[in-house]
Amino acid sequence: MTRHRVAALCLDGLVAFDLTAPVQAFSLASKPSGEPLYEVMTCSPDGGPVRTTTGFAVDPGAGLEALDRADTVVVPGYAAILDPPPVAALQALRAAAGRGARVLSVCTGAFALAHAGLLDGRRATTHWGWAGLLAERFPSVAVDPAALFVDEGEVLTSAGLSAGIDLSLHVIRADFGAAAGERVARHMVAPPHREGGQAQFIARPAAGASGGHLEATRRWAAERLSEPLDVAALAGHAGVSPRTFARRFRAETGTTPLRWLLGRRIGEARRLLEESELPVEEVADRAGFGSAASLREHFRRATATTPTAYRRAFRGATVAGG
Repeated sequence: MTRHRVAALCLDGLVAFDLTAPVQAFSLASKPSGEPLYEVMTCSPDGGPVRTTTGFAVDPGAGLEALDRADTVVVPGYAAILDPPPVAALQALRAAAGRGARVLSVCTGAFALAHAGLLDGRRATTHWGWAGLLAERFPSVAVDPAALFVDEGEVLTSAGLSAGIDLSLHVIRADFGAAAGERVARHMVAPPHREGGQAQFIARPAAGASGGHLEATRRWAAERLSEPLDVAALAGHAGVSPRTFARRFRAETGTTPLRWLLGRRIGEARRLLEESELPVEEVADRAGFGSAASLREHFRRATATTPTAYRRAFRGATVAGG
């Protein structure tokens, strides 16, 4: 089959982690047989080495021609964010987007997309430390300083550093299904699914707080999605009051228990729609929605499509991709 081509554009003052995180994620994505799903390459404006913020150089080995045939373009963070990247690089980014390539940025890579005009009229995010500057410098961009990543369809942006992994896993799941994303997350020892709206930084519980963290309860709940879970049930498992549980849960995850639970149930529904022939009613029951009508309502809000249309589109994409 023809693999999905990913090209990462390295700009001078490259943040090395912002490059290696998505490159590693896409390079690891494969079928259960081990066959790679993506062809990954790196490039720079002149095809030569690029300095990084950590004192060593990266030699991409390709020039801007790599963007001409990329299905997805990734722009990692870089240092000189207020100075426009080379004109040729901006033109190549606009040309790639113009012919339908998907464009992603990690951290301050959003500034390059903004310089290219690709964020005009769109929601976007970047590292929280530079979000205010992005909003001030580019007032036509609707900057969300708290979001982990923002998916605008053709253009996606993420917060700093590890958020590039979250965005990459999100894209892999969208391209090849939940199972493919889970395999990559497992290999990278990364959380398999963090929603884009999750906070960039999370207030941790005070040292010495009783009860410890709630990871065991989250694992317990994830194994019982078909059951009628609520905050009281989760708090009971954790051995604390519902009010205390809700407060600690938000401190640890940046979201509410019910919002987290809904995200896990949507993920389970996607997995079942992708991997099984179960009727939608059965998918709804196993994912914990109770009824097909409830599943359809929540699924449409989360994915902008219906369970049946999602299954049809995913199966069609799988066949087309070999």
